[in-house]
Amino acid sequence: MATILVVDDERGIRTSVRGILEEEGFTVLEAEDGSQALEVLRRTTPDLVLLDIWMPNVDGLELLAELQGRLHPPEVIVVSGHGNIETAVRATKLGAFDFIEKPFSLDGLVDVVARALRHREARAAGAAAADDESGTPVPIAAAGASRGAGHRPGRVPQRTIARSVVASGTGLHTGVKTGLVLQPLPPDSGIHFVSLSSDVAVPAHIDWVDTTGYATALHRQGVTVQTVEHLLATLHAYGITNLLVKFQGEIPIMDGSAIEFCQLIESVGVAEQPAEVDVIVIGERLAVERDNGEAISIEPADGFSVSYTLRYPQPVGEQRFTFEFTGPESFRDLVAPARTFGFLRDMKQMAAMGLASGGRLDNCILIDDEKVVNTTLRFPEEFARHKVLDVMGDLYLLGRPLRGRVVAERTGHSDNIALVRKIQAACGGAHAAPPAELRS
Repeated sequence: MATILVVDDERGIRTSVRGILEEEGFTVLEAEDGSQALEVLRRTTPDLVLLDIWMPNVDGLELLAELQGRLHPPEVIVVSGHGNIETAVRATKLGAFDFIEKPFSLDGLVDVVARALRHREARAAGAAAADDESGTPVPIAAAGASRGAGHRPGRVPQRTIARSVVASGTGLHTGVKTGLVLQPLPPDSGIHFVSLSSDVAVPAHIDWVDTTGYATALHRQGVTVQTVEHLLATLHAYGITNLLVKFQGEIPIMDGSAIEFCQLIESVGVAEQPAEVDVIVIGERLAVERDNGEAISIEPADGFSVSYTLRYPQPVGEQRFTFEFTGPESFRDLVAPARTFGFLRDMKQMAAMGLASGGRLDNCILIDDEKVVNTTLRFPEEFARHKVLDVMGDLYLLGRPLRGRVVAERTGHSDNIALVRKIQAACGGAHAAPPAELRS
C-alpha cells in the first residue's frame, strides 16, 4: 500500500487523519510543520502528502513549491481551514493534485486520496508506456466524430483533459471574485461540479437543473452552481465527457464569452480515453413552442447544427445565425467569442433582484436605447451567436454528444431546458448519478 505523509500543526487533526488512513491500509507518517516535513522527506519518499497551508516556519505553499522541484515529486493534496478559490488556484498552479477545506468529511478525504493515488499510478504508467488511464492526448477532433475505424457506429471515444488547469474571474450575478480548477476524471465518471466548501458533487446533467432565468444553475444537496452554460458549451464542443470542476459560488463570466474556456482546454490538451459513449441521434422532430412566439426544435440530421433567430428592440433588431459544427475549431472561431449582452434599462431591475452584480464594462455588451455603449462588436450578429452558445451549453446537460439540427427563435434558457427534457424523455428518460468516488 501507499505511504502518506500528513503535515499539519494541529495534533488532533493528524491523529484523526492517521487513524482513518491506517484503517484503509495505508502507511502514515506525520510532521507538525514544514520544517519537520522536510526532515521526513530527506529520509523517505512518500507517495502522497496531505499538506496544511497555514503552518509556522515553512508554510504549505512554500513546501509545495519545494516538492515540485524534485525529480519524482509525490502527489500533494492541500488542506486549509481558511480556503478560497484564490488559494486553490495558486496551489494547483504550484502542482497540487487537489485542494480541500477543513472541516472535511471522512468519506470525502478517502475519496480524494484514492483519486490522487490513481493519478500517480497513471503518471507512472505514462512515463513507462507513453500512455495512462486518463487517456492519450490527441489532436483536437470533432466531438461526435470517431477518429478511427475501431469505434462502433453511434459511439465515440470518451474524453477528459490531459492535466489539471486553473482559471480566475468574476461571477456575473454574484459579482464575487471566483475561479475554477479543472481536473481529469477516469472513464464513465461524467462531468461534475464540486464546491470548495463541500464534497457534494453536482452532476452536469438535466436532472439537477435548479433555475433557468438569466442563466442556468444546478443544485444538489444544498450546493448550487450558477452560470454553467458557457463552460458546458465549451466542453460540448471539445467532446469532454469526464471532468471535475472545483468552483466557489459561481462559474466566472470571464469576458462574457467562452473563448477563454477554449484557450484553457487547448492549453492542456484533450485526452482520449479507452471507453466509448453513445451519441444521441435524433430520430424525429421534437419541439417546444410558446404562445409568445418563442420556439425551439430539433430534427434529424447527419451532423450537429444550431440556427438561431433573435428579435429584440432596436438597436439590436433582428439577427440570424446558423452554426454548422465541424469540430472544436469551428466553435472556437465562430461561436465562443460571442459575449453575453444586456440593456442598461434592465440592469437596475436585475440588480434589485440580486443579479448581474458582476456585470462590468469588460465582461458583457451593454446596450442603451440607441447603440452599444461600451465596446465594438466582434461579429455583426454577435447577439445571435451568443444565443447559439447558450443553446449548446444547455443541450450538453444531456451528458452526451448530440446529432441533430436545432432551430430556435427568441428562446432563452427555460426553453432550451424544456427541449432537453423532451430529448431525455425520447431517449427513455435516462438519468445520471454521481460516480461512487464522488458521492457525498
